[in-house]
Amino acid sequence: MMITATGPAVPAAGIPKKLKAASVELEAAFMAEMLKSAGLGQARSSFGGGAGEDQFASFLVQQQAQQMARAGGIGLSEILFNAMMESSDG
Repeated sequence: MMITATGPAVPAAGIPKKLKAASVELEAAFMAEMLKSAGLGQARSSFGGGAGEDQFASFLVQQQAQQMARAGGIGLSEILFNAMMESSDG
């Protein structure tokens, strides 16, 4: 009977890159909801853009949240990335 020791699992080359992208997208979704809750994207009472503004406000908020997350965000993506890396190792 032969027993061999194996080292820690080594993640595939593309896995960390995919996990990082997923964590940034999760942070962007979270930030978009927080921005909506804070009132960003709501129609203004004066000098507003009318019905068109109401239709496209959610797209603007989503893009703003994505740019904020890609620029470093609030640090949530790093926490999510580390948690996903730990769970993929074990």
